[in-house]
Parts: sequence; C-alpha cells; structure tokens
Amino acid sequence: MDTQIATNAQIIDGKAFAAKIRSKVAEHVSRIKAESGITPGLAVVLVGEDPASQVYVRSKGKQTVEVGMASFEHKLDANTSEKDLLALVDKLNKDPSVHGILVQLPLPDHLNSDLVINSIDPAKDVDGFHISNVGLLATGQKAMVPCTPLGCLLLLRDLHGSLSGKNAVVIGRSNIVGKPMAQLLLGDSCTVTIAHSRTKDLPEVVRRAEIVVAAVGRPEMVKGDWIAPGATVIDVGINRIERDGKQVLVGDVDFDGAAAQAGAITPVPGGVGPMTIACLLANTVTACCRANGLAEPEGLTI
Repeated sequence: MDTQIATNAQIIDGKAFAAKIRSKVAEHVSRIKAESGITPGLAVVLVGEDPASQVYVRSKGKQTVEVGMASFEHKLDANTSEKDLLALVDKLNKDPSVHGILVQLPLPDHLNSDLVINSIDPAKDVDGFHISNVGLLATGQKAMVPCTPLGCLLLLRDLHGSLSGKNAVVIGRSNIVGKPMAQLLLGDSCTVTIAHSRTKDLPEVVRRAEIVVAAVGRPEMVKGDWIAPGATVIDVGINRIERDGKQVLVGDVDFDGAAAQAGAITPVPGGVGPMTIACLLANTVTACCRANGLAEPEGLTI
C-alpha cells in the first residue's frame, strides 16, 4: 500500500505492483495451460561466477516456477568458449518448449556480448536487447521490450492513466534503459527529452519535466531542487555506497530532497527493482502467446 510522507509525495510501491503483475502472469499461464496444454518456458544462461548475477538468476528461476512456468537454467564455466555458448543459444532457439531466452549480462571479457545477444531468436529475446527488437520498438512496431523500461512505463500508466501530452525527461542514454525508455514514452504520446551528463544546464532541463526518469548510474546525482513541484520521479538507479560506516543502497536521485518536491516518487530499494523480473515473466508469457497465436495478456505489454 502506498504510504505518505510529511511532504505529501506519494511513495510508489514497486514491490506491491510487481506482485500484482506476477499474479496476472500466473493467471494467464494457468489459462494457457488449461486451454492449449502449453507451458510457457524461460531459459536463463549464466556464464561464470559473478555473485550479483548468481543471486539475480536464482531469483528469476524461483519466480518463474512460482507463476507456473517452466524454468531452464544453464550455468556455464567462466572460460566457456564463444562457439560453445553460441551452440547452446542455437539449441534453445530451436527448442519449442523454450519461449524466452535470457543470457545474463555481463559476460566474461573474452565473449562478445553483442554477437551473443544478436544470436538469440528475436521472438524469444525477452530482454529486448536484440537489434531487431530495438529497431521494431524505435519504429513503433510490436517488439519484445526491455524489462526495466517496461516496468517504469507500467508504473507510470498505473499512476497517471494516460501519459498523453506530458513533458518527460529521461536522464541517461544507455541502450538498456535510457533509449528504450524514451521510445516507450514517445509511444504513449509524451514530449520527451533525453538528457545526460553532458546536457547543458541539466537542472533547468529537469525542472521543466512532469515526469523524470533517472537512469544515469550515479548515486544521488539528481538533487531535490531539480524537481518541479508535483512531478513524478522514477528512479532506476541502484548504487551501493557507504554511509555512516554502513553499506546502503541509494538511487540516482537524492530521495529526501526530491520527495519534498515531487508528487510521487519511487524509493530505492523497493521501487523499480522488483518490476524488472516481473516484466521478464510478463515478456515470456507474451512471447509464448505470440509464438502460438494465442491472445496476449492485457496490461502487461505495450
């Protein structure tokens, strides 16, 4: 449930909303199984021993099973050759029980991430990183959409209903969040500015926005006085810093300062983060439906 703080900014509860998304996914999975006998399947490929990736992959596997989907985990040695990795992706591309394929990034340095990602069948690319899906999204066609920006869009739609005509600033121009986020907002008829560390008078640009999406990867870079009164702030950043001798997680936005100005804001943790896996599950169901000519789940795709 949304809580209120003294400043009256609404705290957007991403954890609760992600639970709703997972519940919708589970209902749709159950319906697909009952009506067609098909079980949506997600294959996750992890190369090496990166601790953060291992935790993330475990969480993905657990949540995949919880919504009734099939989970296929492939854990490969850190020195796996590119040839062997591409052979595995090819095998998963051809496997009809696998509807979504995700190769966990970052990959070890000797592997070419772009080559590997673009070897995934675009229809099974539930991360939305394949060049074909990037192009489809940019031209307003049906695509697999990157999970984090999709999660942000669903949060914004839930909060505002229509986003048409709203002035939005996306801070950050990464291929994973910034660029696709801007495309999604354009698709919902926002007026969109993509800003970044080189933007002249960045605070002034941000002050003009009704919607601010911060995805720049710098702890608390966006200050409270950059935020227009009543604006909605979506903080994609997850940064680990030391504060008062303890390790804490903070976003790309100075939360206390921004919450004093904003109408609504996502916290870190508990805001955008939980939405990413929820949207991965939603994308897998969508991919399964598209592959089998079934009705796509409402409210979980663009």
